Amino acid sequence: MSNKLEFYQSLTAQAHALCEGEPNRLAKLANLSALLNLAVPDINWVGFYFRESDSLVLGPFQGKPACMRLPLTGGVCAKAAISGAIQRVANVHEFAGHIACDGASNSEIVLPMRENGEIWGVLDIDSPTFDRFDEEDERGLGLLVASISSLL
Repeated sequence: MSNKLEFYQSLTAQAHALCEGEPNRLAKLANLSALLNLAVPDINWVGFYFRESDSLVLGPFQGKPACMRLPLTGGVCAKAAISGAIQRVANVHEFAGHIACDGASNSEIVLPMRENGEIWGVLDIDSPTFDRFDEEDERGLGLLVASISSLL
């Protein structure tokens, strides 16, 4: 078992403990963004965007002020929301259509959030380090998102 796998298993358990017993989705996402910000190393922004017709609207987050509304016509978050696939970008400056909310961000991972099979939003995590997120991060965060989705 890798250290990252153990880290994400522990993080998932902490996320469950935070969400348990609270019915309000917004309150749970606020605490989850704080937990991820404190626990995941080498990131400069983490947060949720909610899908609203033809855009993604800013939800709970940790980091610098962010873009409040992202069109579904371009960008890493939009690609994840439309395709339903995790987007892991080693260098955001080379991603066609990237929407830069913070010029200090150099890599990004975006995970679709689902309820009953429908994508209702995304979890977006940025890092100032190029190629910060690897396959283990993608797998670990993917399992965390799948696990907590039932609690939201």
